[in-house]
Amino acid sequence: MPGAIILIVDDEPQLRSCLRDAFEDMGYRVLTAGSGEEGLETLARERVDACTVDMRLPGMSGNEFIVRAHEAWPSLHFVVYTGSWNYELPQELAAFGITPQDVFPKPCGDPQLMAQAIERLLGRD
Repeated sequence: MPGAIILIVDDEPQLRSCLRDAFEDMGYRVLTAGSGEEGLETLARERVDACTVDMRLPGMSGNEFIVRAHEAWPSLHFVVYTGSWNYELPQELAAFGITPQDVFPKPCGDPQLMAQAIERLLGRD
């Protein structure tokens, strides 16, 4: 299961750290970014298999980050991580193959569930 490289895009340092630690404990290599812009810079430098993306980011929104990242790296997979209890998956993101199963509420009580979604997206489940 592990071995994939995950990029966590979230502006909250404590949540980034918590998810990073959990994913690293599961055997993933983890990169982090505090904004969508920083996430795109990381993607330009590093090979990444999947991203967990907060929807409310400073500057570029999570939705915009996913659109721009998907345009540049179409094989990249995304898991949405949001504190918005009423978040509805935009049709634009659904067109990239993101489903309601790939949307997780903050805080995620069990990062293992997110890891299972990532493995499903990577075709490893």
